[in-house]
Amino acid sequence: MQKSILITGCSSGIGLAAAKTLHQRGYRVLAACRKSADLEHMSELGFEPIELNLDDKDSIEHAAKKVIELTNGHLFGLFNNGGFGLYGSLESITREQMEKQFSTNFFGTHQLTCLLLPAIRAYGAGRIVQTSSIMGLISSPNRGAYAASKHALEAWSDALRGELANTDIKVSLIEPGPINTRFTENVNQTQQDNPVENTSLARRLTLMPEDVVTKLIHALESPNPKLRYSVTLLTHTVKIARRILPEKWLDKIVRRLS
Repeated sequence: MQKSILITGCSSGIGLAAAKTLHQRGYRVLAACRKSADLEHMSELGFEPIELNLDDKDSIEHAAKKVIELTNGHLFGLFNNGGFGLYGSLESITREQMEKQFSTNFFGTHQLTCLLLPAIRAYGAGRIVQTSSIMGLISSPNRGAYAASKHALEAWSDALRGELANTDIKVSLIEPGPINTRFTENVNQTQQDNPVENTSLARRLTLMPEDVVTKLIHALESPNPKLRYSVTLLTHTVKIARRILPEKWLDKIVRRLS
């Protein structure tokens, strides 16, 4: 039986690279995007387009219903990859902006996953994979809103994995560091006169979307997928530093690198 997978945030970057690779590997790819032009492009590439705005609960309900109909209620995989970044000092961010950050990056993922869980259970041995971030491990000045949404996703995923422990559904997190996508140029900056940019070190350690897809394939196809997948040397380094350095030292290092 051909495995069906829904990928959110398919218009470019990690999502598009994942869709292309998994399609080549024989998966039935349901590609979710917001814009009509991107949906047309998904169809041209041989994917099944799903209109989805993670900031709109009605859109999520409609998308989940369509996915269930297309798969006859049997979905193998869900790759929660959609989201965006909101950068700026916390005091420059309004409540409404923070709510939108969480609505897209976290609440939408929660709603979509819960709506699709019955179809993943029906498949019998499904996979749920989330795109987190190095910002799900640490938080740095002027990236607090985005980091908070990814910290929430990390905690939520750990809870979901525990709740599904008695099933054959596996839950994994992918934690990229700097990846060469349009994410940075699409970041919402609240302080245009002082935009947040990646450091020269981060730019030197940047990898490609395909490096994330390699981890995704393992998460989907290994009989024993990892709970977390680090991508880029920077993410590996941060994980080691969190284990061995005093918190005050790590705090100072993060501030200097920011």
